[in-house]
Amino acid sequence: MKRIIALVMLASILSLCGCECMSGFGRDVQHMGQWIERTSEDIRN
Repeated sequence: MKRIIALVMLASILSLCGCECMSGFGRDVQHMGQWIERTSEDIRN
């Protein structure tokens, strides 16, 4: 029983950390897209 509880706790911690990693990655991609837009507008002008 203790092993099952430990596995459930470990799985929940890993899934929460994974969500944070994916949201951080999404923000990085969004910032990169904004940088590309600004740079391309500067080149056009």
